Amino acid sequence: MVPPAWRCALSIAAVVLAAGSGRRIGGPKALLRYYGALLVEHTVRMLGEAGCDPVVVVLGAGAEQVTSEADLSGATVVVNKAWGTGLGSSLRAGLQAVEQAAPEAAVLMPVDMPGVTAEAVRRVAELPHPDALVCATYEGRRSYPMLIGRSHFTGVATLATADVGVRPYLVARAGQVAEIACDSVAGPDDVDTPADAERVGIDVPAGGPAVT
Repeated sequence: MVPPAWRCALSIAAVVLAAGSGRRIGGPKALLRYYGALLVEHTVRMLGEAGCDPVVVVLGAGAEQVTSEADLSGATVVVNKAWGTGLGSSLRAGLQAVEQAAPEAAVLMPVDMPGVTAEAVRRVAELPHPDALVCATYEGRRSYPMLIGRSHFTGVATLATADVGVRPYLVARAGQVAEIACDSVAGPDDVDTPADAERVGIDVPAGGPAVT
Protein backbone atom coordinates (compact mmCIF):
# COMPACT_ATOMS: atom_id res chain seq x y z
CA MET A 1 0.00 0.00 0.00
CA VAL A 2 1.03 3.62 -0.52
CA PRO A 3 2.41 5.34 2.61
CA PRO A 4 -0.20 7.82 3.96
CA ALA A 5 2.27 10.71 3.80
CA TRP A 6 2.81 10.13 0.08
CA ARG A 7 -0.92 9.91 -0.56
CA CYS A 8 -1.64 13.14 1.31
CA ALA A 9 1.25 15.03 -0.25
CA LEU A 10 -0.16 14.70 -3.73
CA SER A 11 -3.38 15.93 -5.25
CA ILE A 12 -3.79 13.55 -8.16
CA ALA A 13 -7.03 12.33 -9.68
CA ALA A 14 -7.33 9.55 -12.23
CA VAL A 15 -9.55 8.94 -15.23
CA VAL A 16 -10.19 5.36 -16.34
CA LEU A 17 -11.39 5.24 -19.94
CA ALA A 18 -13.70 2.21 -20.08
CA ALA A 19 -16.58 3.23 -22.35
CA GLY A 20 -15.76 1.42 -25.60
CA SER A 21 -17.75 -1.46 -27.03
CA GLY A 22 -14.70 -3.70 -27.57
CA ARG A 23 -15.91 -4.51 -31.07
CA ARG A 24 -12.82 -6.53 -32.06
CA ILE A 25 -12.89 -8.62 -28.90
CA GLY A 26 -16.64 -9.16 -28.85
CA GLY A 27 -17.79 -6.95 -25.97
CA PRO A 28 -16.83 -4.24 -23.45
CA LYS A 29 -13.27 -4.75 -22.22
CA ALA A 30 -14.29 -3.66 -18.72
CA LEU A 31 -16.05 -7.05 -18.39
CA LEU A 32 -12.99 -9.15 -19.24
CA ARG A 33 -11.47 -11.05 -16.33
CA TYR A 34 -7.83 -10.70 -15.36
CA TYR A 35 -6.58 -12.99 -12.60
CA GLY A 36 -10.02 -13.26 -11.03
CA ALA A 37 -11.05 -9.60 -11.27
CA LEU A 38 -12.81 -7.63 -13.96
CA LEU A 39 -10.39 -5.43 -15.90
CA VAL A 40 -12.16 -2.30 -14.66
CA GLU A 41 -11.82 -3.47 -11.05
CA HIS A 42 -8.13 -4.23 -11.58
CA THR A 43 -7.47 -0.77 -13.04
CA VAL A 44 -9.35 1.08 -10.29
CA ARG A 45 -7.54 -0.91 -7.60
CA MET A 46 -4.15 -0.24 -9.18
CA LEU A 47 -4.76 3.52 -9.36
CA GLY A 48 -5.94 3.57 -5.77
CA GLU A 49 -2.77 1.79 -4.68
CA ALA A 50 -0.79 4.45 -6.53
CA GLY A 51 -2.46 7.16 -4.43
CA CYS A 52 -4.90 8.62 -6.95
CA ASP A 53 -8.03 10.20 -5.47
CA PRO A 54 -10.63 10.55 -6.84
CA VAL A 55 -10.61 7.78 -9.42
CA VAL A 56 -13.23 8.49 -12.09
CA VAL A 57 -14.38 5.60 -14.27
CA VAL A 58 -15.99 6.57 -17.56
CA LEU A 59 -18.40 3.90 -18.79
CA GLY A 60 -20.46 3.70 -21.96
CA ALA A 61 -21.18 0.44 -23.76
CA GLY A 62 -22.70 -2.06 -21.33
CA ALA A 63 -22.58 0.52 -18.53
CA GLU A 64 -25.52 -0.91 -16.62
CA GLN A 65 -24.03 -4.39 -16.61
CA VAL A 66 -20.57 -3.16 -15.66
CA THR A 67 -21.93 -1.22 -12.69
CA SER A 68 -23.99 -4.20 -11.55
CA GLU A 69 -21.15 -6.75 -11.84
CA ALA A 70 -18.06 -4.73 -10.93
CA ASP A 71 -16.98 -3.68 -7.47
CA LEU A 72 -16.28 -0.01 -8.08
CA SER A 73 -16.52 1.07 -4.46
CA GLY A 74 -14.25 4.02 -3.89
CA ALA A 75 -14.52 5.16 -7.50
CA THR A 76 -16.74 7.77 -9.10
CA VAL A 77 -18.67 6.37 -12.07
CA VAL A 78 -19.57 8.58 -15.00
CA VAL A 79 -21.71 7.22 -17.83
CA ASN A 80 -20.90 8.76 -21.19
CA LYS A 81 -24.08 8.46 -23.22
CA ALA A 82 -22.19 9.70 -26.28
CA TRP A 83 -19.60 6.90 -26.06
CA GLY A 84 -20.39 5.83 -29.64
CA THR A 85 -18.87 9.05 -30.97
CA GLY A 86 -15.42 7.90 -29.90
CA LEU A 87 -12.75 8.23 -27.24
CA GLY A 88 -12.80 12.02 -27.26
CA SER A 89 -16.21 12.30 -25.61
CA SER A 90 -15.18 9.93 -22.82
CA LEU A 91 -11.99 11.88 -22.16
CA ARG A 92 -13.98 15.11 -21.96
CA ALA A 93 -16.48 13.55 -19.57
CA GLY A 94 -13.72 12.21 -17.35
CA LEU A 95 -11.83 15.50 -17.17
CA GLN A 96 -15.03 17.39 -16.42
CA ALA A 97 -15.73 15.03 -13.52
CA VAL A 98 -12.25 15.21 -11.96
CA GLU A 99 -12.08 18.98 -12.38
CA GLN A 100 -14.72 19.34 -9.67
CA ALA A 101 -12.23 17.88 -7.18
CA ALA A 102 -9.64 20.55 -8.14
CA PRO A 103 -6.62 18.20 -8.28
CA GLU A 104 -3.17 19.39 -9.24
CA ALA A 105 -3.18 16.85 -12.07
CA ALA A 106 -4.93 13.74 -13.38
CA VAL A 107 -3.58 10.38 -14.48
CA LEU A 108 -5.15 9.04 -17.67
CA MET A 109 -5.50 5.26 -18.05
CA PRO A 110 -7.40 3.09 -20.53
CA VAL A 111 -9.05 0.03 -19.06
CA ASP A 112 -7.31 -2.36 -21.46
CA MET A 113 -3.68 -2.17 -20.27
CA PRO A 114 -3.46 -4.60 -17.34
CA GLY A 115 0.33 -4.58 -17.40
CA VAL A 116 0.51 -1.01 -16.10
CA THR A 117 1.40 -0.99 -12.41
CA ALA A 118 1.02 1.34 -9.45
CA GLU A 119 4.78 1.88 -9.56
CA ALA A 120 4.53 3.17 -13.14
CA VAL A 121 1.79 5.58 -12.07
CA ARG A 122 3.89 6.81 -9.16
CA ARG A 123 6.81 7.40 -11.51
CA VAL A 124 4.88 9.60 -13.93
CA ALA A 125 3.07 11.37 -11.08
CA GLU A 126 6.14 12.22 -9.03
CA LEU A 127 5.76 15.96 -9.69
CA PRO A 128 2.01 16.59 -10.06
CA HIS A 129 2.08 20.36 -10.58
CA PRO A 130 -0.70 22.11 -12.55
CA ASP A 131 1.48 22.51 -15.66
CA ALA A 132 2.67 18.90 -15.79
CA LEU A 133 2.59 16.88 -19.00
CA VAL A 134 4.16 13.46 -18.46
CA CYS A 135 4.08 10.22 -20.46
CA ALA A 136 5.35 6.79 -19.58
CA THR A 137 7.58 5.31 -22.26
CA TYR A 138 8.35 1.72 -23.23
CA GLU A 139 11.35 1.16 -25.46
CA GLY A 140 11.30 4.91 -26.05
CA ARG A 141 7.69 5.05 -27.23
CA ARG A 142 5.09 7.12 -25.39
CA SER A 143 2.17 5.34 -23.83
CA TYR A 144 0.15 5.18 -20.61
CA PRO A 145 -0.06 6.13 -17.85
CA MET A 146 -0.10 9.82 -18.72
CA LEU A 147 -0.21 12.73 -16.29
CA ILE A 148 -2.02 15.92 -17.27
CA GLY A 149 -1.74 19.02 -15.07
CA ARG A 150 -4.99 20.86 -14.41
CA SER A 151 -3.92 23.91 -16.42
CA HIS A 152 -4.12 21.65 -19.49
CA PHE A 153 -7.56 20.15 -18.84
CA THR A 154 -9.42 22.64 -21.03
CA GLY A 155 -6.95 22.42 -23.90
CA VAL A 156 -6.96 18.61 -23.85
CA ALA A 157 -10.77 18.55 -23.79
CA THR A 158 -10.97 20.99 -26.70
CA LEU A 159 -8.80 18.83 -28.97
CA ALA A 160 -10.38 15.54 -27.87
CA THR A 161 -12.87 14.89 -30.65
CA ALA A 162 -14.28 11.79 -32.35
CA ASP A 163 -11.85 8.91 -31.69
CA VAL A 164 -8.94 11.22 -30.86
CA GLY A 165 -7.76 11.48 -27.26
CA VAL A 166 -4.90 13.41 -25.68
CA ARG A 167 -2.19 12.81 -28.29
CA PRO A 168 -2.84 15.87 -30.52
CA TYR A 169 -2.44 18.09 -27.48
CA LEU A 170 0.82 16.41 -26.54
CA VAL A 171 2.13 16.71 -30.10
CA ALA A 172 1.31 20.42 -30.13
CA ARG A 173 3.33 20.85 -26.92
CA ALA A 174 6.10 18.38 -27.61
CA GLY A 175 8.74 20.47 -25.88
CA GLN A 176 6.77 20.52 -22.63
CA VAL A 177 6.21 16.77 -22.34
CA ALA A 178 8.38 14.86 -19.87
CA GLU A 179 9.02 11.21 -20.63
CA ILE A 180 9.53 8.64 -17.88
CA ALA A 181 10.83 5.17 -18.80
CA CYS A 182 8.67 2.48 -17.23
CA ASP A 183 10.00 -0.61 -19.02
CA SER A 184 11.32 -2.13 -15.80
CA VAL A 185 8.11 -1.76 -13.79
CA ALA A 186 5.22 -2.15 -16.26
CA GLY A 187 4.13 -3.50 -19.63
CA PRO A 188 2.57 -1.53 -22.50
CA ASP A 189 0.43 -4.27 -24.08
CA ASP A 190 -3.19 -3.34 -24.66
CA VAL A 191 -6.06 -5.73 -25.25
CA ASP A 192 -7.81 -5.19 -28.58
CA THR A 193 -8.18 -8.73 -29.92
CA PRO A 194 -8.48 -12.28 -28.53
CA ALA A 195 -4.81 -12.79 -29.45
CA ASP A 196 -3.85 -9.73 -27.36
CA ALA A 197 -5.88 -11.08 -24.46
CA GLU A 198 -4.18 -14.46 -24.61
CA ARG A 199 -0.77 -12.79 -24.59
CA VAL A 200 -1.45 -10.96 -21.31
CA GLY A 201 -3.23 -13.80 -19.57
CA ILE A 202 -6.89 -13.03 -20.22
CA ASP A 203 -9.23 -15.82 -21.24
CA VAL A 204 -11.85 -14.46 -23.65
CA PRO A 205 -15.05 -16.56 -23.70
CA ALA A 206 -16.31 -17.67 -27.11
CA GLY A 207 -18.21 -14.73 -28.52
CA GLY A 208 -16.46 -12.24 -26.25
CA PRO A 209 -17.36 -10.92 -22.77
CA ALA A 210 -20.88 -11.88 -21.75
CA VAL A 211 -23.15 -8.88 -22.27
CA THR A 212 -26.75 -9.12 -21.17
